[in-house]
Amino acid sequence: MKHKIATLMLGAAALIGASTGAFALDKTVKIGVLSDMSGLYSDLGGPGSVLAAQMAIEDSGLAAKGWKIDVISGDHLNKPDVGSNLVRQWFDVDKVDVVVDVPSSGVALAVSNVIKEKNGVFINSGAGSSDLTNAQCSPNTIHWTYDTYTLAHGTGGALVKQGGDTWFFLTADYAFGAALERDTTAVVVEGGGKVLGSVKHPLSTSDFSSFLLQAQASKAKVIGLANAGGDTSNAIKQAAEFGITSGGQKLAALLTFITDVHALGLNTAQGLNFTETFYWDLNDGTRAFSKRFAERSKNHAVPTMVHAGVYSGLTHYFKVLAAAGGNSHDGAKIVEAMKAIPTDDPLFGKGSIQPNGRKIHPAYLFEVKKPSESKGPWDYYKLVSTIPADQAFTPLDKSTCALLKK
Repeated sequence: MKHKIATLMLGAAALIGASTGAFALDKTVKIGVLSDMSGLYSDLGGPGSVLAAQMAIEDSGLAAKGWKIDVISGDHLNKPDVGSNLVRQWFDVDKVDVVVDVPSSGVALAVSNVIKEKNGVFINSGAGSSDLTNAQCSPNTIHWTYDTYTLAHGTGGALVKQGGDTWFFLTADYAFGAALERDTTAVVVEGGGKVLGSVKHPLSTSDFSSFLLQAQASKAKVIGLANAGGDTSNAIKQAAEFGITSGGQKLAALLTFITDVHALGLNTAQGLNFTETFYWDLNDGTRAFSKRFAERSKNHAVPTMVHAGVYSGLTHYFKVLAAAGGNSHDGAKIVEAMKAIPTDDPLFGKGSIQPNGRKIHPAYLFEVKKPSESKGPWDYYKLVSTIPADQAFTPLDKSTCALLKK
């Protein structure tokens, strides 16, 4: 296996080396962390993603080998035009090489197009739309952490098997919400269930009352929350106030982060089922990283799976640069080289990157613990089941990515 990996690393170096013609190799890299720094996704991404990038740089050891790696960050305000303009400036003026994070699928899809135009590297860990590696895939983009296919088949599939065969969706009115409702609907229907209706809500709304009343009136067994961050937390809190769950309907928090559970508290969040690809307390590797992260993070918070994705994605990126001996700044060639070698780090374990840019690793169905089951701060999850890597993401034969030869 070591010989095979060494051969692949040499191949990756050759891929980049072959592209150096008009580009002088150097050892400078600039990373742009584009995130929601002040809004509803700031806890799951935001400053924590900047910290994760800094830790990846430190752990790479490249500085001791003569590399100069800088990090800049920006707030996309959850607006595609703001994110696109900022990234364009980063490449044209600030000479950024790679962009990471980018929660909000609308922003991520727009940014992916700009990065392709500028021939940079985009390692997305924050956005969820599976379109990033399907209809809108790019040779410059890798989708690292999770996507709507994973969430739909993990949480949605489990609830349908448990008898949740009628659904009503509360959907955030932008690209991510639409993709998550679409992918979950397909799972529900495939499992013999029915979708009784849906309602779209504005991003970052504070009042879910009218939307929850429609969901309650539908009599659906499951109310699917196709949203994230503060929207998910607010919907769950207000559903409890309306007595929805005590009335027999079940909430499906299709995308939930540990920061959401922390904000809700175990009394409110207990019993929620959801799918993630990273949890700080999974194993020795995740615990060691999370301890170091929490010591440096705001309020000593543990990392979310988005933060873990930033660290893991950059760790793999740095391996490719180190193997090549320098950076050609040719994004498409670097992404091609990243796909050519296996991924392996303490946070996600062993994995791979598919030709469409989809990073493959296991996913996990979790349930929030009861307060009496928690042994201390951030001890919130219990593992229900593991979804193997080859089942957690869209099968290649079902991908609509134009990069695939069919």
